[in-house]
Amino acid sequence: MAEAADIQGMKHSPARRWLGRSAAVAAGVPLLAGLLGGLAAPQASAAGSTASPLSTATTGAAKGSPASAAAEPSGPNTVSVVLDTLAPSAPTKGDTLTISGTVTNKSKKTVTDAQVDLRVGPQLTGRTAIDDAVERSNDTTYDPLPVGGKYKVEFGKLASGISYDFALSVPVSKLGLGADGVYQLGVTLTGRTAAEPYDHTLGVRRTFLPWQPDSVDKKTRFTYLWPLISTSHVSAETGSDDQQTPVFENDDLAQELAPGGRLEQLVSLGSQLPVTWVVDPDLLATVEAMTDPYRVRDGKSTVAGKNQLVARSWLNALEKAVQDNGNIVALPFGDPDLASLAHGGENVSGTLGHLQSSSEVAGKTVETILHVPPATDFAWPAQGAVDPSIVDVATSAGADKVISRSDSIQDNLPYTASAARPIGGGTTAVVTDTRLSKAFEGDVTKAGSSTLAVQKFLAQSLAVNLQDPSKQRDIVVAPQRTPSASQAQSMARALQGLDGQRWTQPSDLVAAAAAKPDTNANTKVPGPSRYPDKLRAQELPTSAFEDLKGMGERLGKFKAILTLPDRVATPFANAVNRAVSTSWRGNARGAEQYRGSVNRYLTSLASEVQLIQKSELTLSGRSATIPVTVQNQLLQGVDNLVLRLQSTNATRLKLDDGSAVAEQPIKIDGGHTQVVKFTGAANANGPVELTAQLYTTDNRPYGSPMTFQVRVSELTPTVMLVIAGGVLMLVLAGVKMYSQRKRAVAAKAAGDKAAADAGAQAGGDAGRDGAGGDGAGDGDSPGGGTDSGTDGGESPAPDPAGTAPSADPAVPSTEPSAKPSAAPENQGDLDGAGPGQPSDPAPDTRPESGDPSGKGEKVDR
Repeated sequence: MAEAADIQGMKHSPARRWLGRSAAVAAGVPLLAGLLGGLAAPQASAAGSTASPLSTATTGAAKGSPASAAAEPSGPNTVSVVLDTLAPSAPTKGDTLTISGTVTNKSKKTVTDAQVDLRVGPQLTGRTAIDDAVERSNDTTYDPLPVGGKYKVEFGKLASGISYDFALSVPVSKLGLGADGVYQLGVTLTGRTAAEPYDHTLGVRRTFLPWQPDSVDKKTRFTYLWPLISTSHVSAETGSDDQQTPVFENDDLAQELAPGGRLEQLVSLGSQLPVTWVVDPDLLATVEAMTDPYRVRDGKSTVAGKNQLVARSWLNALEKAVQDNGNIVALPFGDPDLASLAHGGENVSGTLGHLQSSSEVAGKTVETILHVPPATDFAWPAQGAVDPSIVDVATSAGADKVISRSDSIQDNLPYTASAARPIGGGTTAVVTDTRLSKAFEGDVTKAGSSTLAVQKFLAQSLAVNLQDPSKQRDIVVAPQRTPSASQAQSMARALQGLDGQRWTQPSDLVAAAAAKPDTNANTKVPGPSRYPDKLRAQELPTSAFEDLKGMGERLGKFKAILTLPDRVATPFANAVNRAVSTSWRGNARGAEQYRGSVNRYLTSLASEVQLIQKSELTLSGRSATIPVTVQNQLLQGVDNLVLRLQSTNATRLKLDDGSAVAEQPIKIDGGHTQVVKFTGAANANGPVELTAQLYTTDNRPYGSPMTFQVRVSELTPTVMLVIAGGVLMLVLAGVKMYSQRKRAVAAKAAGDKAAADAGAQAGGDAGRDGAGGDGAGDGDSPGGGTDSGTDGGESPAPDPAGTAPSADPAVPSTEPSAKPSAAPENQGDLDGAGPGQPSDPAPDTRPESGDPSGKGEKVDR
């Protein structure tokens, strides 16, 4: 404390310092005695930690107590100092420097005699000195004297936890600035505490003040890249209308385009700055798609997008901005991750084809939408990190300039070399400055952090020029790919600080790449081992490119059969490019989900052209037609397909021309079904398995095969039923004829018996008449007479049964006939009406039934 006080100009003697410390202890004794015992211990511990770090280490800290973890702030950490504004950021002679901010007492005790002062440190020599000064931001050992006088702000007291605003206005002439250069500027708060009742620094905030009041002869040519890049928002799915209404994965892009959004701020600010626009054509195509009706996924369905006006406004503003400032570079469509392509896709065939297609469409997309021809020969790997494989991939699609960074291609020079480096093969590496490029990567949402970032950026830019004022160099700055709105605002403030063009002059990327290279600069691309592990861990895995390869093969087969292939070729090609975007770094799960959604949609479309599964067929006779149904549920027609049918047993069943395989071309309109008929020839009964498969014209299978079974039978169940019916009718006809004959014989026998009975009756009557008449017999006959039928002869012996047949053929026989066979009732109705004729033919067939024929399909001759 004594050393700090001496440097601050207090000049206390050792005796006085000792008295001050004694007074502090004496003042603390009554206070501690008046507190409750439970409260006194923690406060005593806190006071002890302030007064003696050693005592803290031997008490609470040694036990790891929570109280020791949240030690009471002390020294320069007691009060927080925040610098909200510093204007002008790069002052000149005659300017007044204005600094505003806040101070906050972070301790639990009141700070008295508080005062805010401005202190100007010594000039910093070189860029490394600026970095070192940042590391010593809380070191008060070397604080210079304050400006003093009226250029200070006094506070009576700073209560615990309360923030107080301050503003200092100091003429530059009062700062004591000397030669041109970068000066460290400090804002300190001094005061007293109960533990240390003497003036000392309780808070400090340092920044940098670039001092170059006059223009130099050799200004640094300064190129700042202004990226317009976003994440992927559009899916591969489109509507069925003529416009192919796009389907968005989400509507988040509208927030970036709306007033105050990230992309809106980039366009609004960039239109007023001398920058080189670096554009992802996918972003432009996506926003243009939003200007017309579009759909947004909502669960398993989609809803209408509602941000057409926002998209039109942003696109119009961008078009005007780039026309006023025509320096524009188009990246390959979708901003593909070059390092992932080089490291993860190098062993997967067809990988570089994605980069080639995305590069070809880039320039056309930008010029069509913005009406400005862009430069398309630049490649930008993630964070400018390169190795030989990345350079090879970058140049394979036509780029001959690779945007690298100085922490990748490093120089061993005492100054910052120009950006352009010839690295062989006609390729130029445009090496961007690492310090300036990373200046706004942190959190700059608060005014204090933004102000510090801006001042450090300006200081580094001046330090570059001061390294060798006799040389004019080209410096390129490539910030993060997707700066936030607050980062874009800080970047704009920094560039506005260079408006005076006292040590820089604006340039563009094309000019910087074409500038004469520094012969002392490094032109060797670092090896693979120097590629950062952190960046490698963020790359797409090899499995991602294998998925894309399979997707590409399915897409190729699908396009080959379509009558309007462009309706799917463009959406899916763009989706594949988006799937390898640099924006997926750090979001491996999101990248995998996007690839999965594209793959599922392609599979669902391809499956709309398919074979309809058949059940078992029964082949009637030796030859028949075998139908196979092909369905097209797409909204466009399909062509260039062949349906191939194959028999697994050609001996039993042959197809068409007598071979085991037959095929026919397929052409179906959208939303229709086609039945394809093949001819089958059977040689033997039994089951045969057939396989139907669609093929493209280049003999690649399309879709899944369909297998079904055909059962070969020479006599089908239908024919067997007809034959059985005919036999049954013949049997019934025979029974009918037999019944009719039986009835006729029975009727005749009954008639003969009746006639015989009548004759017998007549004979008896005649006999009785003879006995009583003149012709009566002699006495030898019984009854005193003779038989009427004889001339005195003997009468025949009587038949015991009385049924002896008559000798006269005209008399019917009385012999009973055989018993007739049983016959069904109404047998005579089989012919439809009355007795039929035995010679009537029975029908050989019956009417064909319209009912299902049972299990399986039946194919008739």
